[in-house]
Amino acid sequence: MLYYFFRFLEQFDIPGSHMWAYISFRSLLTLILALIISAWFGERFIKWMKRRKIFETERDPEIDPFGVEKKGVPTMGGIIIIVSILIPVLLFGRIRNIYLILMIITTLWLGFLGFLDDYIKIFKRNKEGLKGKYKIIGQISIGFIVGLTLWLSPDAVVRENVNVRQQNQEIVVKHQKEAVKSLQTTIPFVKNHNLNYSEVLGFLGDYKVAAGWAIFVMMTILVVTAVSNGANLNDGMDGMCAGNSAIIGCALGILTYISSHIGYASYFDIMYIPHSEELVIFLCAFVGAMVGFLWYNAFPAQVFMGDTGSLTIGGIIGVCAVIIHKELLLPILCGIFFVESLSVIIQTQWFKIQKRKGKRVRVFRATPIHDNFRKLDKQLDATSTYILKGWPHRPFHESKITIRFWITTIILAALTIITLKIR
Repeated sequence: MLYYFFRFLEQFDIPGSHMWAYISFRSLLTLILALIISAWFGERFIKWMKRRKIFETERDPEIDPFGVEKKGVPTMGGIIIIVSILIPVLLFGRIRNIYLILMIITTLWLGFLGFLDDYIKIFKRNKEGLKGKYKIIGQISIGFIVGLTLWLSPDAVVRENVNVRQQNQEIVVKHQKEAVKSLQTTIPFVKNHNLNYSEVLGFLGDYKVAAGWAIFVMMTILVVTAVSNGANLNDGMDGMCAGNSAIIGCALGILTYISSHIGYASYFDIMYIPHSEELVIFLCAFVGAMVGFLWYNAFPAQVFMGDTGSLTIGGIIGVCAVIIHKELLLPILCGIFFVESLSVIIQTQWFKIQKRKGKRVRVFRATPIHDNFRKLDKQLDATSTYILKGWPHRPFHESKITIRFWITTIILAALTIITLKIR
């Protein structure tokens, strides 16, 4: 809103109004405001929840290896994150931008889905929350909407081949192609590092483009569902998901800025995506909200984000990656999320297989994988056999586990960025 107001004032030569045209200026304002709102609103939200005794029992001292008691901690802290993202974006972003609209819809959609889950757990006293099938339907629906919009919207285009050359101390930009609808996506560690979904189905002849878009929509659904569930599983320790997500948001912000800048896109030989710079605004709000929320969510947590926050976070990351055609980099960038999901799948499937044979065999001490590192031997099921019972030899404090997961995510984020040059 303020963007349009100051751009209007610019025609009257009002001093300072021209600064609103710069993405760097608006991005920094967005980051700062999101952090301030998250810190200010977070304190009041926590007090309000405590007055109404809206709590979630995370852990009792009897079952925690370090005797940490977490009773009376408010949940639904994802509301803090959502508010801290949307207010700065609405103030400083170009609201008519198709990519920004998709990000706002994703935030509200998955935020509402997570809110329903938290509401059922707390107010209906149902620990299972919203049934899994309804969660999946909600995640598939937003993935379908995003994929279909990127397919049909005339504003969602890319310029696949862009050259920038130096001529007489002046940058000369040459476009080899006009902006077009594209089914290409970036793949890591490959010299010709673009994969065209339609070319995978080249044997379909004239129907390969339509089939390629169908694959793209299905990929969008898969990415949104996988990342949002991974973020949800990662939200099991104080500061874990918020810290990892802030790091991932920074890496996505760098990739988005490069993709939206015609010079940098040419230098790194990646697709130039016109008007995607507004995603940088959104991601700055996202990072600011995460850091501000971490002020209260770091150990010992004063508030939990709940599914209201974790599902929203995963959806934002997934949709943003799809928009900038970097979804195939997510297994690296969101490696922690995928390992968390994979550990649960391995644990449950292996146990089912062995149970049919009359055995009770588990792979890990506990899942998601971060719980494996804080489980005591006396907490294990005495009737089960554990393949990795001796790993680790002793439990770690959750702060140590959280920080080590952050460090791992930083390494993965750096690796994701340098894949643009390693081919």
